[in-house]
Amino acid sequence: MNKVAIIGVGHTKFGRLQDKGLMDLLCEASLEAIENSNTSNKDFDSVYVGAMSPEIFNQTSGIASALVDRISLIPAAADHIKNGPASGGSAVKAGFQAIASGISDLVLVVGGEKMTHITTPGYVTSNVATLTHPEAERPHGVSLPSFAGLLTRAYLEKYDAKLDWISDIALKNHKNGTMNPNAHFQRTIESFMESAIKKGKGNWDNVYDFLKDDKSNPIIADPLRLFHICPISDGAAALVLCNAEKAKDFCDTPINISGIGQATDTHIVFEREDLTTLKALRLCSAQAYKMANKTPEDINVAELHDAFEILEAVQSEDIGFFKKGEGAKAAHDGLTEIGGKIPINPSGGLKARGHPLGATGIAQVVELVWQLRGEAGKRQVDGAETGITCNFGGFGNNIISILVERM
Repeated sequence: MNKVAIIGVGHTKFGRLQDKGLMDLLCEASLEAIENSNTSNKDFDSVYVGAMSPEIFNQTSGIASALVDRISLIPAAADHIKNGPASGGSAVKAGFQAIASGISDLVLVVGGEKMTHITTPGYVTSNVATLTHPEAERPHGVSLPSFAGLLTRAYLEKYDAKLDWISDIALKNHKNGTMNPNAHFQRTIESFMESAIKKGKGNWDNVYDFLKDDKSNPIIADPLRLFHICPISDGAAALVLCNAEKAKDFCDTPINISGIGQATDTHIVFEREDLTTLKALRLCSAQAYKMANKTPEDINVAELHDAFEILEAVQSEDIGFFKKGEGAKAAHDGLTEIGGKIPINPSGGLKARGHPLGATGIAQVVELVWQLRGEAGKRQVDGAETGITCNFGGFGNNIISILVERM
């Protein structure tokens, strides 16, 4: 099997990008990655595009074919990859397999979503909810936020954890987002509180009181409130992959994809052995660690899928950083801060960087590449040489984990 290297990355701004369409965003990220990889005069063999629902959100199908035409990569093979919110991670996996197998020598992987133009209340959430079981779950009106609320309540009760510890994860990720020029939110939660005080909307003694205020931070899925949940975002991210033996022909600091794993769990959430354990993540991260000959102790930085802040806590346990029930307390104790034991989501995570569904799994890898190259600016993790991701499909029933390291 060929070793696979990342030689270029691209990342648009994430947020409410009203002046750009989906194809504009995919092109922007792709061209940036191609320029970053010094491959603009090379022929690409394959292009993989991760996007969850362009047909529904943008009335656009055939986006992979359209992209290669628009950025002049014809006759490269082109595939649209779909795996819900893990579409980006699945696209990276497809690109990895193409290089590893020898089918392709030079591959572009790009993912994106354009959603903020949709003004119908609940439309995006309802579309994402089609990932739930069509008979046992969807007819009862469940959504991914409702599952996250259920998981949070179960976690707090089982492990005697505090909701403030989950809020600490949001506080951390918003702080990290202030150092990420591509982030959807580049404000601390404290700054939101200060603005509300100045506008006469309240006078809180501390940020935890602000986060418990029903008007400023309403409940979305009890006990989760608005600031515990990621925003709806537009954006795109891209990678250029090649055979690792040729990587230094293009750049001085290629990054190896040394491990990758994917696993599934029951589609119906109530059929799982333990609601607070993500079995698919345990399995797929174990696959990635085994392929890379690494352990959780070898990881210097991680990008986890915190669409709901409870997920960062649970994922930090099931990916191997903390014992069960200790992830939220670890965040409260500062162990996941930049400079902590294991920095998690220095990008700001989905909570602050944003969550353009098909882009997220690729954006996670882009952040790790910047960290391992030493190009992350104010959010740089000192000495980062190895990183891992969790890209969460469905509600934990199809998860991908990608492990990268400096060559």
